[in-house]
Amino acid sequence: MSHASVSLKLKQVAESTAAPLGTFFKTGPGDYAEHDQFIGVSVPNLRKLAKEFQHIGLDNIHVLLHSKINEERLFALIILTNRYAAEPDVIYQFYMDNIQQVNNWNLVDASAHLIVGKHLHKADKDILLTLANSTVMWERRVAIIATWYFIKMNEFEWTLKLAKILLTDSHDLIHKAVGWMLREMGKRDVEPLKTFLNQHAATMPRTMLRYAIEKFPEAERQHFLKRT
Repeated sequence: MSHASVSLKLKQVAESTAAPLGTFFKTGPGDYAEHDQFIGVSVPNLRKLAKEFQHIGLDNIHVLLHSKINEERLFALIILTNRYAAEPDVIYQFYMDNIQQVNNWNLVDASAHLIVGKHLHKADKDILLTLANSTVMWERRVAIIATWYFIKMNEFEWTLKLAKILLTDSHDLIHKAVGWMLREMGKRDVEPLKTFLNQHAATMPRTMLRYAIEKFPEAERQHFLKRT
């Protein structure tokens, strides 16, 4: 099984499904996905094919991860997440060595919590501080999305810690990611979310706030929105 056979298979699936994946991304000049190409393979099909190619070598995964085609990079990341449990140290290190290729929101969101978050759950998490302070926007998103794994374990300290660091971030994709993680935290325990909002709602980006309070009753939503 080679990267060439994967590429051929994905193109065959794309020809038969023509899923307009690229319409969900900003691909214009200067936009965050300007570098990406899309061939139109749906995520369910990628996950199905990943089972067929689950034993492909890391050398071939490396080639796919460095492809200009978004679906090939996502395919590589799905395989890595599937194989993490069998070889956690190898997969985590491979991911971190190639983190510059985890460079769109769908790639980050499909992998960061399942590899970085899971790996760091019972380990030193200071690398998340480095990522959260990175000049690379995608690395900052990896940091906050990685905490989704902790949230699922009902552990919120690092989500709140990184959210504070990213309050002044200039990119809307970070505002959305932070707000999303705060909302996920609030689904499990709304009190730490309300404490965070009482401290920061007046100054946090409005998009971040809207995402965070999306599940609140309307009266509470308006209460926090009026504080901005």
